Amino acid sequence: MAPTSANETEHPAVTRFRDYLRIKTVQPNPDYDTCTKFLIQQAEEIGMPWKVVETVPGKPTVIMTFEGQDPSLPTLLLNSHTDVVPVFLDKWTQDPFAANKVDGVIYARGSQDMKCVGMSYLEVLRRWRQEGKKPLRTIHLTWVPDEEIGGVEGMKLLVHRQEFKDLNVAFALDEGIASPKDEIIVFYGERAPWWIRLIATGNTGHGSQFINNTAPTKLLKVIEKFLELRAEQEKLLEMGLHHDGKRYTLGDVTTFNLTFLQSGIQYNVIPMEATCGFDIRVSPHLDMAQFRKKLEDIVATQPDVRMEFVNGHFDQTLTPIDESNIWWTVFSQTCKDMNVKYETEIFPAATDSRYLREVGIPALGVSYLKNTTLLLHDHDERLHEDTFIEGLDFYNSIITRLSNVTAEQVEATKIK
Repeated sequence: MAPTSANETEHPAVTRFRDYLRIKTVQPNPDYDTCTKFLIQQAEEIGMPWKVVETVPGKPTVIMTFEGQDPSLPTLLLNSHTDVVPVFLDKWTQDPFAANKVDGVIYARGSQDMKCVGMSYLEVLRRWRQEGKKPLRTIHLTWVPDEEIGGVEGMKLLVHRQEFKDLNVAFALDEGIASPKDEIIVFYGERAPWWIRLIATGNTGHGSQFINNTAPTKLLKVIEKFLELRAEQEKLLEMGLHHDGKRYTLGDVTTFNLTFLQSGIQYNVIPMEATCGFDIRVSPHLDMAQFRKKLEDIVATQPDVRMEFVNGHFDQTLTPIDESNIWWTVFSQTCKDMNVKYETEIFPAATDSRYLREVGIPALGVSYLKNTTLLLHDHDERLHEDTFIEGLDFYNSIITRLSNVTAEQVEATKIK
């Protein structure tokens, strides 16, 4: 069927969501300027104070504030990112930046990503303003750049800025992923992304000779050892069990992927240098120091091979999901009261939550996208409008409960 446009019968929240999806904040050249103007417009419509902080010139974070009854209390943070990943246009059946709706299904890059969650946060607060509702704790919304390329010039810098410290955040919500089952997935930790470059140098000469100690040969020996570690972890994913008998998920093991391999200038010339890159996601269940030493020891077996970190995160902090964490207790009880089933996992990739946890802010990643085929970063990424609307009630209940946690509740948890 042909795509439809917004009309008088469409839920206003869906219309605003589709407007947001049309802003081309696609890497590597996201339109942050148009996005920032759109977000400021939303904040002003709702009546929320806002500010823009540039962690790096041209990389804006929009901060909105919904003041609570007691501004002295530590606050609740609702975080989302504004950028999206590139698309392969020829693989899409709809324009990925038109937010076309076909039989209630919205096709757009970012529809299953943080654009969905971020707009859900906004719609909840828009509803509260209309109803005259005011929570106990102040709520801040952060809309950060560059999450899809590691957040190095976004949240990683933001958490150390005074403007962020002044927010006095006690707890944060961030993104999750879609679940094809009737349960939502709640993430309480992440694997640490390590992007590693291996560089080998060696003897050169004519391609017709038996040249020893060449760069490609040395590099391939290291690659072989890395891939043996990959095989061990893949086996662990198949066989691993938690103490409660629950099977391991991808976030519980460490993955290795050879993502590029470069060498040579001409067929009959032995190259002097060979380079490769690995994307490694380190499980929080692994001793990071020992693991790093194991990699360094493997590299050291080959002369003139060195290892460099292109990007590395070295914190393994998890958010407690037991009664020691009042925020988890309130979150999980709210899900139970709403009859929303959930599963807890380690996030297999990486989100900005890792930077929050690193500075001592507990965070949970959750997207209300149950019974939804996972198409995050895939072709024809899409979301049914009914799922988006249903999620508004979920976030309304969750944010209501979390923003009304009392100081006495927090203190009682500490005593336990």
